[in-house]
Amino acid sequence: MRREIAESLEKNRHEMEERLQLTKNFDLVERKLKVGDRDACLYFVDGFVKDEVLEKLMEFFQSLKPELLLENDEAFSGIFVPYVEVDILNSFEELTTQLLSGVACLLIDGIPSCVAVDCRTYPMRSVEEPEKDKVLRGSRDGFVETLVFNTALIRRRIHTPKLSMEILTAGELSKTDIVLCYLDDRVDRELLSLVKNRIQQLKVEALTMNQESLAECLFRGRWFNPFPKFKYTERPDAAAAGILEGKLVILVDNSPSAMILPASVFDIMEEADDFYFPPVTGTYLRLTRFFIGLMTIFLTPVWLLLMQNPEWIPKDFQFIRVSEEINIPIFFQLLILELAIDGLKLAAINTPSNLTTPLSVIAAIVVGEFAVKSGWFNSETMLYMAFVAMANYMQADYELGYALKFMRLLLLVLTAILNQWGLLLGFVLVCVFLATNRTISGGSYLAPLLPFNGKQFTRRFFRKRLTHFYD
Repeated sequence: MRREIAESLEKNRHEMEERLQLTKNFDLVERKLKVGDRDACLYFVDGFVKDEVLEKLMEFFQSLKPELLLENDEAFSGIFVPYVEVDILNSFEELTTQLLSGVACLLIDGIPSCVAVDCRTYPMRSVEEPEKDKVLRGSRDGFVETLVFNTALIRRRIHTPKLSMEILTAGELSKTDIVLCYLDDRVDRELLSLVKNRIQQLKVEALTMNQESLAECLFRGRWFNPFPKFKYTERPDAAAAGILEGKLVILVDNSPSAMILPASVFDIMEEADDFYFPPVTGTYLRLTRFFIGLMTIFLTPVWLLLMQNPEWIPKDFQFIRVSEEINIPIFFQLLILELAIDGLKLAAINTPSNLTTPLSVIAAIVVGEFAVKSGWFNSETMLYMAFVAMANYMQADYELGYALKFMRLLLLVLTAILNQWGLLLGFVLVCVFLATNRTISGGSYLAPLLPFNGKQFTRRFFRKRLTHFYD
């Protein structure tokens, strides 16, 4: 039930105490002061406001002459509050939400509303290059966990009034801020309406995992399809480029990345380096990425098939055969190494930085050399799995990397069981997973390959020069 702010300051203070338990929460501060000749209370969250700004505002309020204090709250906030971002709140629900978001709220005796001063600041790290989305050439800034700084990084790159940034809120308890960034004249209006409606209709307590929680709420398709439905980036230049292409970019507070949608598999595999280099070099990088992406899926299954059928190996390629004694079947060697690689990844993530080098040396010696000498693995198996492990990092999207891994595991299992027919069946299933996947707008995940658009398909592989005009 909506509760309106009363004229009596004592009633308002009692309501605030019941709602926020100010005596129990040490970081919720209630500061009594005088505004003119009237009693007032300033509420704020310690650590979320700029102390210097609040000190100057309090000094100014206490210096006001009683005859200058206006009964009209809007007139008072517009004339006598010397700050840029000031708003008027009329209900305790609005007051509570704004206060817990970091806004300083002023209640004055005799005025049935609250003056909200947005002088908040958040603890944040510096705007530095993302660890995952690094480039060889280009800008070195990246998104941070503070929403307003992320929107500013996009505004810095797009100076047009057609750029819109709508803010929404999701989560009954978390009240998480979500910003939709798009160009008014280029965005897909149906997609924009769909996303806004789904966010507004969300019935969740909190977006615990920020963007992942939002993504699971927005996309209601087949959960078992591992291919990613959204493109994530921590680079403001990539987000700005997506907006200029007519895509919708979603920023979530407390998340240092942006969601770009709709996104096909070709969109997800694109990287900033493709455009920071000349067309020839950019095209080479793009083609290399696509080719290696295919190799990560089919290299080990095809090699397993040839090891199961050595008579199929051409004479000139006999060197790919295992030269040493096989103690454990090749199939189980590949599966064990797939799990071991993920185990090493998790170990590297949880290892303190000063121990990373010793761990790498130990892993290289033990897993690399002694694993082969002990007979657990053959050197050829280690070689191909080492290539696959490194090739998984040829693109920045973690979800796509794991999707390729799951497809590779599916091919390995089917090839081991059904031989060549298993590899063929696995290839068909991979195509089915890709073809039946859908973007959030319902479009094809393989566009412009399916449905085929020759011009757009060519542009996906060959980077063209920037279109420009001369006077």
